[in-house]
Amino acid sequence: MKLPEPMQAAFEEAEAAAARGEVPVGAVVADGNGRVISRAGNRTLELKDPTAHAEVLAIREAARVLGSERLAGHDLYVSLEPCAMCAGAISLARIRRLYFAASDEKMGAVEHGPRFFAQSTCHHAPDVYGGIGEVRAQKLLKSFFQSRR
Repeated sequence: MKLPEPMQAAFEEAEAAAARGEVPVGAVVADGNGRVISRAGNRTLELKDPTAHAEVLAIREAARVLGSERLAGHDLYVSLEPCAMCAGAISLARIRRLYFAASDEKMGAVEHGPRFFAQSTCHHAPDVYGGIGEVRAQKLLKSFFQSRR
């Protein structure tokens, strides 16, 4: 199955993150037509910043490019299920749709853990589509962590 271009770009960012020694997660913000607005990979080690997750960096750049803190009508493509911090950023940015590849049973907060978007305190929940490119994402993550052991 051919991946949508924004998800392919998210995987490219994840692979670049792995090459930098970062956990291989990539994220892309695209408009409603699939045109890429911003893209990023994890940079927590490089920037010495625990908030420098791919999703947060891509959202920040899209907001800068678009000149708005609200990204309504835009979609986020991520190679791994977002954590609670990233789910919060997704909600605050008013992302329309979230597409992610692999589930994350340990740190994920969309389908696992706190299930952020299902909470009554969540002001905005995107439409969520998981499992897009899941096998590829799992292989990338497994390979990365095996190389660190």
